[in-house]
Amino acid sequence: MPAWVCVRCGVQYPDTAAPPASCPICEDEREAVPAEGQRWTHTAELGSDHRTEIRTEEPGLTGIGVTPAFGIGQRALLVRTAAGNVLWDCVPLLDEQARRAIDELGGLSAICLSHPHFYAAHLEFAAAFDAPVFLPRADEQWIPRNSSRIELFDDEIEPVPGLTVARIGGHFDGACVLHWPEGAQGRGALLTGDTIMVVEDRGWVSFMWSFPNLIPLDAETVTGIARRIGRFRFDRVYGGWWGHVVLDDGAAAVHRSAARYVERLRGVRP
Repeated sequence: MPAWVCVRCGVQYPDTAAPPASCPICEDEREAVPAEGQRWTHTAELGSDHRTEIRTEEPGLTGIGVTPAFGIGQRALLVRTAAGNVLWDCVPLLDEQARRAIDELGGLSAICLSHPHFYAAHLEFAAAFDAPVFLPRADEQWIPRNSSRIELFDDEIEPVPGLTVARIGGHFDGACVLHWPEGAQGRGALLTGDTIMVVEDRGWVSFMWSFPNLIPLDAETVTGIARRIGRFRFDRVYGGWWGHVVLDDGAAAVHRSAARYVERLRGVRP
C-alpha cells in the first residue's frame, strides 16, 4: 500500500488502501485546500516525474529540494558537524540520488523540523538512515504518522552536541529554529524555515500566522520571537526555500524587522 502524499502541502500520511478523506494541515486556516478539492499522490508516483536536487549552500551545509517544485516547494538543509549530521526540515521525496548524497556526507544522526508544513516525508528519511525525529510537544496534535522514532521535547533540545533547536512559537505554537554556531564561517547561522520568513528584500524578514491567507501575528508574539532568539549569535539566516538567505547582519535584520512589523501593527508609518 502506498504512503499517501498531499499534493497541496507535500506532507506524507500513513499507508492505507485508500487515501485519507482530508488533509488536516491544509484544512487549518494557516494553509488552504485547493479550489478543485483535496488531491493525493503517493511516493512511487511522485518519484516517477520528480527528482531531488542537491546543492551546496556553504561548507558544512547542503540543500535538498525537489524538482520540478512540488507542494509548498521548500528545500531541506543538511547540517554537518563533527558530532553528527542533522536534517533540518524535510521534502516529500527520498529518491536514490538523495540517499546516495546523504550517505556520502555521513548519513543522519537526527531529523528536526521547523513546523508541520515542512513535515513532508520525515519518517521515510528517518527509517532510511535509522535516525530519531525530534518534534516539539506543543505541535503533537499535527503529527500525521505515529512512530517510535519520534521524540518529543518541550522548549529546547540539542539533536547533536553543538546544535540547538529552540521553540520560539508564532507561525505554530511549536514553531522552531535551529542555531548552528559554526555556520557562516564561524559567525553563526540560524535556520528558520518560515517561522522567521526571509523575504524578497534579503536584508529583512517577516512573521505571519498564515502566509497563503495573509493572516498576521500580533505584536506581543512577534516581540516574543525576537526576544527568544536574542541569546543566539548568528550572522546568517537560512529560510525555507532556495535563495531565501540573509547573508550577513542576520541578527540585526531579525530585530529591526520585528520592530518594523510591530510599528505597522500599531499604525506607525515611516
